[in-house]
Amino acid sequence: MTEITDSTDRLPVAVERFILHWGDLGGQWGVNRSVAQIHALLYLSEKPLAAEEIAATLGIARSNVSTSLKELSGWNLIRRVPVLGERRDHFVAETDLWEVITRIAAGRKEREIDPAIAALRTCVAQAEGDPTIGAVASRRLKAMLEFTETMDRWHSQMLGVPHATLAKLIRLGSRIVRFLPSKPEG
Repeated sequence: MTEITDSTDRLPVAVERFILHWGDLGGQWGVNRSVAQIHALLYLSEKPLAAEEIAATLGIARSNVSTSLKELSGWNLIRRVPVLGERRDHFVAETDLWEVITRIAAGRKEREIDPAIAALRTCVAQAEGDPTIGAVASRRLKAMLEFTETMDRWHSQMLGVPHATLAKLIRLGSRIVRFLPSKPEG
């Protein structure tokens, strides 16, 4: 049971382990450990939690919880929900894993891929007009831009594919290759 009714309740071992592990993974992915731990707690919680409950459960300063909740809200991974008879804000996490991954991918694309494409386009344009740029550097810049734009287009196309179809595609794995036209080796 992951419902937290009192700050003196101890979390089940598996829940605690998941929260700690998710926090560690968050750090490896460039996400603040507290943000990741709060997300994990809300994801596993059976009921909406107030910031004070989150702070007490995780042993995190209330101000850190507040900042982390704003960041998670900005990623659209949690939302505020009303609780009858309560004046405090309560929060729940998105639990549809496809939605979680889609939202994270959209946020990372906006923060990382879009600026990378803009920078690569600028570099390619500057390289085309610069006689001091060697052919190898120019070719590699163009190749990186083309690859990044291709992946960006693929991402946009995949957003339109229903989750059930994507799941089937993923489960096919490398077997999907047999459905592609083969090019004779020459």
